[in-house]
Amino acid sequence: MTPDHTALLVLEDGTIFKGIAIGKIGTTQGEIAFNTGMTGYQEVFTDPSYLGQILIMTTAHIGNYGTHPNEVESDTIKISGLVTKKFSNGYSRPSGKKSLQELMEENKTVGISDIDTRALVRHIRNKGAMNAIISSEILDEKILIEQVKQVPSMSGMELSSKVTTSTPYVEGSENASFKVALIDFGVKKNIIRCLTDRGCKVKVFPMSATLSEINEFKPDGYMLSNGPGDPSAMPKSIALVKEIVDTNKPVFGICLGHQILGLSQGLTTEKMFNGHRGINHPIKNLKTGKGEITSQNHGFVISKDSVKNNDHVEVTHIHLNDNTIAGIELKNKPVFSVQYHPEASAGPHDSRYLFDQFIQNMNFSKN
Repeated sequence: MTPDHTALLVLEDGTIFKGIAIGKIGTTQGEIAFNTGMTGYQEVFTDPSYLGQILIMTTAHIGNYGTHPNEVESDTIKISGLVTKKFSNGYSRPSGKKSLQELMEENKTVGISDIDTRALVRHIRNKGAMNAIISSEILDEKILIEQVKQVPSMSGMELSSKVTTSTPYVEGSENASFKVALIDFGVKKNIIRCLTDRGCKVKVFPMSATLSEINEFKPDGYMLSNGPGDPSAMPKSIALVKEIVDTNKPVFGICLGHQILGLSQGLTTEKMFNGHRGINHPIKNLKTGKGEITSQNHGFVISKDSVKNNDHVEVTHIHLNDNTIAGIELKNKPVFSVQYHPEASAGPHDSRYLFDQFIQNMNFSKN
């Protein structure tokens, strides 16, 4: 990247921001969203749930502590593009291994800095989620305005097949107390780590696996992972999860896994005007009355009306900012899920008790 190389950000409604290119020189497209987290940018950028999205970081300075190989949620950067106010090419953390600029170049990630991100976020909050293009190679505004009109909508888009594992693999000790079959819709590494740290042997399966293939592992419970895209565009996964629930074994769903679980039980999902993305989202546990500060990343949510008309599902958690559904459980079955990320890396660890709840369910089921 050459110093002060111009880049353009063009929104679907024709709004244009001019800034400085960061990462790879090129052009990228996707749905634009914003994340309010103050830290953990590397974990955010490598989260498979962000596939297909251009991400605005509302924190003013990004890149200032560099990158580290242990601070990843997948093997590559998954965001489609990055938008930030100030971008640091250097870094001061002694344990940092390379700059964010180097990591973006290695992953061919296009970005733009030195724009008014506060104005941009306010615009999106008022107008709602929309598509966008970043380009540091095409600087003709008219061309980009026409190109952004061709970007497909996130509604109806299935993306998990692009990030799921191609073959099963195992993590954890052979002598583990519990065996967990994890269905990979775009899993974060720290979800697996939270399970292995609690004495689980985890076998990660592709989303295309059949229940008979999964059950050859003889799991004590099932984990439904996070992932990108519209859950309603995944009928085969919805059918698989319904079969899993019918085994009556413990099930724990996170984010996309939570939405697919809901769909498998006759609930519906809907696209949000603006999604929840950040590490400071307030949640209330309706069973305990306690609050949690949580890490979130989602643009779809289970419909409240569909839960009201379902006698088999109980709402366990709500988002305190907008009262959207943040957690459910099935009545008379050891099956529950949450819309947010209890592994929370980066983020607060208020919700890690949910992994302990899953372990308790498996322990009770075994005995």
